[in-house]
Amino acid sequence: MKLRPFRALRPTEDCVEAVASVPYDVVTVAEARALASDSPLSFLHVVRPEIDLPPGTDEHDDAVYAKGAQNLREFREGPHSVVEEESSLYVYRLAIGGHTQTGVFGCVSAGEYDAGRIVRHENTRPAKVADRVRHILEQGAHAEPVILTYRDVPEIDRQVEHIKQTARLFDFVAPDSVRHTVWRAPDSLREAFLSVSRFYIADGHHRCEAASRASSGGESGWFPAVVFPMGDLRILPYNRIVRKRTSGPVIEAIEKTCGRVMASDSAVPKSKGEMCVYSEGAWHLVSLPATRRHTAADTLDVARLSEFVLEPVFGITDQRTDPRVSFVGGVRGTQALEVDSGATSFSLFATSIEELVAVSDAGLLMPPKSTWFEPKLRSGILVHTFS
Repeated sequence: MKLRPFRALRPTEDCVEAVASVPYDVVTVAEARALASDSPLSFLHVVRPEIDLPPGTDEHDDAVYAKGAQNLREFREGPHSVVEEESSLYVYRLAIGGHTQTGVFGCVSAGEYDAGRIVRHENTRPAKVADRVRHILEQGAHAEPVILTYRDVPEIDRQVEHIKQTARLFDFVAPDSVRHTVWRAPDSLREAFLSVSRFYIADGHHRCEAASRASSGGESGWFPAVVFPMGDLRILPYNRIVRKRTSGPVIEAIEKTCGRVMASDSAVPKSKGEMCVYSEGAWHLVSLPATRRHTAADTLDVARLSEFVLEPVFGITDQRTDPRVSFVGGVRGTQALEVDSGATSFSLFATSIEELVAVSDAGLLMPPKSTWFEPKLRSGILVHTFS
């Protein structure tokens, strides 16, 4: 696979903590507005520019895209950023608690995405892709990287460990307690990736698709990614809240399709095939039946939830479009699932990286919101511009 060095637009070392922000799609507009209210340098002003416009402004208004382009231009021309003189790859480590993951930050080819060598496992929503395409074209930049993964390669690991002994470009702890450390990497590192046969999309399907559609060749045909070895990644569950059911107690209906439902003191399932259900103020433990279908995608717990609960009990056949379903990333904890009596919550066991790869290799798609990767990258640290 090709991993290409690029001339990064980046914050100055003394401003990186003020600039670095959460990705655009993990916060609501209200949350982004609150996070950036006292942070004029926050990169949220670029990736969520509606926060600088009057409340209630439609996120697809022309003014939003123009404001994002203006904010990026002001950042680029201001005293708090630099454009690297030479193209480079970077090593990027994230650490929190006992978990550490280290990837290589560079640009990947929209052509390889189009050819299926950057492999997806989820569908994308046209409206969300169109929104990202317009931001890319208006700004002349890919403002945020995607997360890709690959099967571990010892030679890449060896080179990365060597680079981590050199001087650091950035090293800071974000407000969520994740430590972000970045090193410049020699050009020779990209040669080690030529032995990798494919990258898998972990987080960023819409950004990959948008980059492909925004590509017109040349520099715009490359978009930023941090590629991590599979053994480093951590996946949290992506839980569900379902509102409204037309008739009858939910737990009794689930028992008819799944078998015995037991009261539970825990909100967290202990193994694949189990889920915890919150209904009428109490948690219950449910064992999901074995699927009657046989593909790698069908055996996922999120797929079995749909087959045995969401479809027969709630009449939900498409989680992507049904307004009764909302998704809660595992980082928010199970407390976020303890909602009012008009809703039912589902706490799931996390999808594994092996399951993700099996689905991808089979050319299949997962149900929407099957994985929540944590920790998240920070936006604004290294930006790829092409105009």
